[in-house]
Parts: sequence; C-alpha cells; structure tokens
Amino acid sequence: MAILLLTSPDDTAADRVEAELRRRGAHVVRFDDKPFPSAASITLRCASGTALRHSIPGVPLGDIHSAWDRRPRTATPPPHITDSLLRAHIEREASWFMDDVWETLDCHWFPARRLVIRRAEHKASQLQAAVALGLEIPPTIITNDPRELLDFYREHGGDIVSKSFMHPAVPAEEGETSNFWVARTEPVTRRDIAHVQAVRDCPVIFQAYVPKRVELRVTIVGTQLFPMEIHSQDTNRTRYDWRRYDLAHTVHRRHELPAEVERKLLAFMAHFGLEYGAADLIVTPDGRYVFLEVNPNGQYGWAENMTGMPIGAAIADHLMAFDAARPVAALA
Repeated sequence: MAILLLTSPDDTAADRVEAELRRRGAHVVRFDDKPFPSAASITLRCASGTALRHSIPGVPLGDIHSAWDRRPRTATPPPHITDSLLRAHIEREASWFMDDVWETLDCHWFPARRLVIRRAEHKASQLQAAVALGLEIPPTIITNDPRELLDFYREHGGDIVSKSFMHPAVPAEEGETSNFWVARTEPVTRRDIAHVQAVRDCPVIFQAYVPKRVELRVTIVGTQLFPMEIHSQDTNRTRYDWRRYDLAHTVHRRHELPAEVERKLLAFMAHFGLEYGAADLIVTPDGRYVFLEVNPNGQYGWAENMTGMPIGAAIADHLMAFDAARPVAALA
C-alpha cells in the first residue's frame, strides 16, 4: 500500500512529512499537477459493467490507500502552445481533468477531498460557520460598493483593516524583481478613502481593527491542536500582519487554549469535513479569543521550528493510520 503526496517539488513542509513516512517504512509517491499535460500522460478508461481504470506513469493508483492534497500547482499547457486564449483553455480543461482524476480515487484524503477543501476556503462561509459555532469574529464587510465601505469606515471611527478575499499574491508589472507581490492585511488610511471609488473594481474584505495582546496560529491535525503564540506587537513590521515575518524580533511560543475554544475549533473543522487546518486567531488585551480564518493547507514548518511541536509527525501518523472502514468526508 502507498501514500500519495500531491504537491510541488519545492514544498519543504511536505518534505518533512515524506522523510518521516519513509523513516517509518511507508511507500510514498509524490506527484504535482503542473507537468500535466506538457510533460505527463494520464489516461482514464471506463465502460459499462467494468470498473474505472487509471493510468499515471509512476503512480500506483490501485495501491494508494491515503493521499495528502497538499499544494499541487495548476496544470500547465505545453510550451509550444503560444496563443494566450488556447493556453487558457487548455489550462482550464487540464485542471478540471486533474480534479476529476483525484475525485475518482477511492482512498482516504487528507485534509479532505479537493472539492471539500475548496468549499472550506471561502471566507464568508468560514465567518458564517464561526459565528454559528459561538466563535467571536471581527465586525466584517466584504464589498465592492464604495458607499458601504464609507459607512463601515465611519462606523468604526476609521480604525479598520483591509484583506484580500482569496488570493493575496498579485501579479507584478513587467520589469519588477519578483513576478508577484503579496497583499497583506493593512490599515485603511485617509489616503485610501480618498480613492474609495477604486473598491468598485474588486471585492475586498474590510474588518474592524482588533487590538492584540498576541496572535495565535493553531495547527489542527485530526483532533490534535498545536497552538502557538506570535508576539506580533513586539515589532512594527508585524503589527498588522505577522506574515511579514520578523522572526529575529518576534517571540513565538506554545500556548494553552481554553477548552471551550478548542471545542469550537474542532466543531468548525468537523463542519467543513477537514482533518487539517491552520487557524488564525487574536487574543485581545482583555483575554478574548477572536477568530480570523482557517487555511485548509496552511504552512506548519515554521511553527514546528519555533516551538518544537511535533506537527509533521502528527500528520504522518494521520496518513498512516487510515482504516479502510472509516467513511471519507463528503460535501455537506
């Protein structure tokens, strides 16, 4: 029996788990969607009265009993296809096909099947579920209406922040040193409000600013929680978004979550059918726990490095402990 890791070749978080699985004697196969169809061939055969058959060179699909849909890249058209419209069409077709291939694979999926993960990534759905489960969230609007933004800005005395709705990585202009720049959480300034009409072009998340004592990254593997404090207020660089990383000046340490917060986070995971997630919360100066979001495939390696929490080993445990009688999470 084999364990399938769907991710890119340079995914160091997957490297950790793969090394641990191999140390335990597991048969591990790694695959990335990106080489298809430009450098990989895949075939599915189906007919009345016969079971569907898969063929991916190097991947023993019939022997896969557990799979981690970690961070595979988007399928890529062959380089000799230069027409932009045709490339976009091939990318869409190939990506949908890859989704279908993995959906037909009868095995245990971690953190869930791909369609379940995509459903769980929706921010408004997350906030709605968090409220229903009794988690506190920041006052929030998601809008492209300038009037709604202005009302929200005034309602909170101008003390609000903006976030991207889904994709923080934005393609950079030609000639930039990087091929993308990252939209982090930022305070909305008076200068931003002077250009409020620009919000009409794209939906944006706006939230009331929540004062922070510390921020938390809670990595959840099955029913195990690995909470880490991020003392983001120790440095101006990470005050609004710890993902700006100032590791040399920002304290990271283990945190003990109240039992009630643990219960609600596990209920959140169960609601979406997820067996892994990286939850972000704020602990306010007066001790309230404010939920922000859960990334179904968020990074964990740096949390393990900073605290020594055995997150990678817990993931390996989960991938190896699959019981064939256990039901696979389905869309609700």
